[in-house]
Amino acid sequence: MTEDSVISHLPVQFEQIEAARAALEGVVLSTPMDHSRALGRSVGATVHLKCENLQRAGSFKVRGAYVHMASLTEEERARGVVAASAGNHAQGVALAAKRLGIKATIFMPQGVALPKLQATQDHGAVVRLHGNNVDEALAEAQRYAEDSGAVFIHPFDNPHVVAGQGTIGLEILEQQPDVDTIVMGIGGGGLLAGVAVAVKEMARRQGRTINIIGVQAANAAAYPPSLAADAVVPLSNVSTIADGIAVGRPGQIPFQIIKELVDGVVTVTEEEIANALVFLLERSKMVVEPAGAVGVAALLAGKLDELGISSTSTVAVLSGGNIDPMLMLKVIQSGLAAAGRFLTVRIALRDRPGELMTISRIIAETEANVTRVDHSRIGDTLGLGDVHITIDMETRGRDHSEEVLGRLRAAGYQPIKQN
Repeated sequence: MTEDSVISHLPVQFEQIEAARAALEGVVLSTPMDHSRALGRSVGATVHLKCENLQRAGSFKVRGAYVHMASLTEEERARGVVAASAGNHAQGVALAAKRLGIKATIFMPQGVALPKLQATQDHGAVVRLHGNNVDEALAEAQRYAEDSGAVFIHPFDNPHVVAGQGTIGLEILEQQPDVDTIVMGIGGGGLLAGVAVAVKEMARRQGRTINIIGVQAANAAAYPPSLAADAVVPLSNVSTIADGIAVGRPGQIPFQIIKELVDGVVTVTEEEIANALVFLLERSKMVVEPAGAVGVAALLAGKLDELGISSTSTVAVLSGGNIDPMLMLKVIQSGLAAAGRFLTVRIALRDRPGELMTISRIIAETEANVTRVDHSRIGDTLGLGDVHITIDMETRGRDHSEEVLGRLRAAGYQPIKQN
């Protein structure tokens, strides 16, 4: 995989990544590497987190955007730039444009997270909402570029962008020289491709092997079928909380690199992503967006074991931290539920005095914490004199949840666990 003949024919070369790093000097942060003992205990290896969620504009995207825009001629800069994004690339382009004195127009999907929309505007970009997903916004941005003459800054399918993202790989090797496995998310593939070129070339020079693993949300996973077909296979529909990687069509440039250099691509469920976000909040004190947490989700779910990869020193890239607080609330609840720490039950009972008190006493005796009770006398399945109660409660985990359910059943009730 890392033979010189393989590296040399790829659309992005190691020397371009070195040049990108020089261009980014003083522009981006060399983000910290955090040792996660808790995650290491969970996976049985030393694990570090590359904290691009702490990067300027909240994600790695500013790296590639700036490198591309810094390469433009004066005539191109005068025409302005246009981009499309669900948020992170938008902010990266807007920040780079502000620093370089270039007018930026950004197309974002309808329903984009308000914090990402506001942050993009705060950097001085003109934002236009179009389409229901990133792919539709991308198509509109490309039409705008053709009509207006503005330079289109692609979020991942551009060699300058890929080279800029690849600078993360150089930093990882400097900060964690003994790394043998690097895990990160994939949308269009620019980050994974850039890091793969940087890391595989350095590993070749050092005469060692470093595994590069990509992670996609299961509901937005275009790379597995594309790699199987040895050609880009677009998805007709993507739907995931990880909006930063909700891309239905891999980039041609990243795909050429990934199929040659990457050691595996795995997928994670929405529940596994939510669980990873809660884990990072609780154990690492890190605010990370869903797309930025998929690498950790893969580690927690044992996805590297499925690939047969044994690692002693792993780095997971936290690629972004721009999460809508309202989404965070929903994800935290979902993550707690996925970890068995949030239980919702529905119970049918006779409408008579003392029933709710009895149920409350049983739950209290198990030391679960009730957070909400809904009491309904009306419903298609309810007879006269019947009620339904729905109870939300916090538990210590799956075993504790089963204990609560068992105690309720032993008392003669029939609790139905709700999703």
